[in-house]
Parts: sequence; structure tokens; C-alpha cells
Amino acid sequence: MSGTAHEARTVFASRTEAVERTGPGDDLPHVALPSQLQAPGHHPTRLTLVDPDEPWTNDPYSRALRTGRGPLYLRRMTPHTGGTGELLPLDVERFCAAPGDADTGVLHRCTGPVLDVGCGPGRLVAALAARGMPALGVDVSPAAVTRTRRQGGAALRRSVFDRLPSEGRWGTALLMDGNIGIGGNPVALLARLYDLLRPGGCLLAEADPQEVDERLTVRVEDAHGRHGRPFPWARVGTDALLRAAYATGWILTGRWTTDDRPFLELRRPNAAFDATGPMRRGGPDRP
Repeated sequence: MSGTAHEARTVFASRTEAVERTGPGDDLPHVALPSQLQAPGHHPTRLTLVDPDEPWTNDPYSRALRTGRGPLYLRRMTPHTGGTGELLPLDVERFCAAPGDADTGVLHRCTGPVLDVGCGPGRLVAALAARGMPALGVDVSPAAVTRTRRQGGAALRRSVFDRLPSEGRWGTALLMDGNIGIGGNPVALLARLYDLLRPGGCLLAEADPQEVDERLTVRVEDAHGRHGRPFPWARVGTDALLRAAYATGWILTGRWTTDDRPFLELRRPNAAFDATGPMRRGGPDRP
């Protein structure tokens, strides 16, 4: 493992130790029903008040999730070669719709229990729940958690870097819709997910369709100029995502593209998996 990956694990191990446990169910190897999933001391429909400037909470993102419509953007605040103030579109309508063909191809690869990181309005968590597969979404947005639960999915309002239920025992983690950018540090994020999955567990990650590798500061903004406060983000294409995955100990077992959306299937190795070797399954657009 690289020194960078070890440093990332050390930082976030110390952070999770300082986060309050969610309660006795924290270490159970199953996913609770939506009605059982709630923050400590709070009813699911009564969310804690937050700073109105906090990203993803009381900003245009929350309003877009409530209506299911955009337009919505990430505005680049970091200077780059193409100029400043670039708008990166967020596909709110797709996020709030039923899973499409590309999503369905990812869902077929899931082995429960499934953790959807940055679940948004919950289309994937709800689809997995409808199939009878245990799944939990985590998101820092109250609007995202509320919408996920209304669709029949289980969700917690929490960062992936906070203490989570069943750490080290998840079968699959989902990192979709640009969520490799969470925290602005893909190596740290992938190191955290490695520790959340059980040995042999699978990470299904979506890369940027462009071969980019950027660390930037952005803010959520709507067509009227309303916006939240800036926060760190990252954009990584397939090659950059692979480099970060190899640096944190993942094994590549699949890659494909559907509807111009590129995906990687990564595995946390274990003894049984090591005996079969990487890239053991075929599929479209796989080397």
C-alpha cells in the first residue's frame, strides 16, 4: 500500500473514533428497515437544523431534489486553463427518475448488503430494496435522505467519513453520479471505502466520461444564481480512478461503458479471490 493511502486511513481512523456511535445497532451485520434508521435521539422526519450555508443542505440542491427538476450546476471556483467560473451540470432529472439502463447494469452486479455513498434522492437504494436486497444510502443532505425514505429505501444523514453501521462487513459499495469527487480527495475516499467493505467486497464506481484528474473548489448553483458555500470536489476519469484504486489496494475486475457513462468494478482482495485472479469475468468494453 502506498504511503498516501496509509496516511489517508490514519487520518480518517482518528476522525471516526471521535464520532458518536449510532447505538446498539451500529455493529449489526444487517441493514435495518427504513423506519429503524435514524440519527441518535431524532425521529426520521425531524431533522436537525444546520447552518443555512452548509453545502447540500439548505441550498439549491435541496430545492432541486424536492421538485425533481433542474437546471442545477457545480460552479467551479478554482482557476483552471479553460478560465474561471465554469458550470458543471448536475443531471437532477436523471437522479430523481427510475434507474436507467446504465444504472440497471450496475445494480445487477451488486451483492448485499449494499452501501450507496452519496445516495442523493435514492433511486438506486429504492430499486435494490424493491428487489429484496439489503441496502443503505448515506448522504449529508436532509432532502436526499427524506426523498430516499419516501421511495421505500433506507437512508442515514451522514458523511461517508463518519462512523457507519456494519463497518468492514458491506458486500458492495456504490460510488455513482460523480461521487468519486466527495471530499476532493479520491485516494482518501477509496481508502475509506476499502475499510468499509468486507474482504472480497465489491466497489462499483462511475468515472468522469472525460479523462480528467482535477482537485477543485465548487459550489452548487441554480439558473437564478442562488448558491451554497464552496466546498472541495474532484473530477477523475477512468485512468485517474484506476491510479487511485491501485494506490489504495483495490483489484480491477471489470470495466465497461453504458450510455457514455464509464464504470469500474473493483474488489477488496481476500485469499479466495486472489486464487482466481483479477479480470475473471468477461463483459462489454472490458480488456
